[in-house]
Amino acid sequence: MKLLHVLAVSAAFAAPMASANTMMIKDVAVETDVSAIGNEAAAKYWGNLATDLQAAILSRVQDRIKDDGVTVGVDINEVSLANSFQTTLGVADSVLVGVIRITNAEGTQLDTYELSVSIEIANRYLKDGVAPASSFTDSPEHYAAMVDAFAESVVERLK
Repeated sequence: MKLLHVLAVSAAFAAPMASANTMMIKDVAVETDVSAIGNEAAAKYWGNLATDLQAAILSRVQDRIKDDGVTVGVDINEVSLANSFQTTLGVADSVLVGVIRITNAEGTQLDTYELSVSIEIANRYLKDGVAPASSFTDSPEHYAAMVDAFAESVVERLK
């Protein structure tokens, strides 16, 4: 009985410490220059990506918003978008690629990395009943899955 009480007290103290290590977020800024894509179909398809991706990331960190938190910057690679949209080579060639930059309130860069999410990964985010894709398609379901997969991957690195 005493061991159970000690474990309960330990768990109570551990919970606040775990949340103290969670990265707080001030802002999320997503940049993509759709006009630079050069492929009209791809530009139309990805036209709302910056807004949709920002909303997807923010929806996953709502409980972590704080004025003195970090800024998450996402710069999407437009060339990769156009090439992936046109490819019929398969899953490995259909990717959403971006550079992620994490900066603190003083503007100091804390982390920078390239993130690449394939359509294969995005297929895990499809709603039930939607057929998996082998390359980018112009379906809203596959677009949403790519956005969700990318957003989830960004947020996983913010812990």
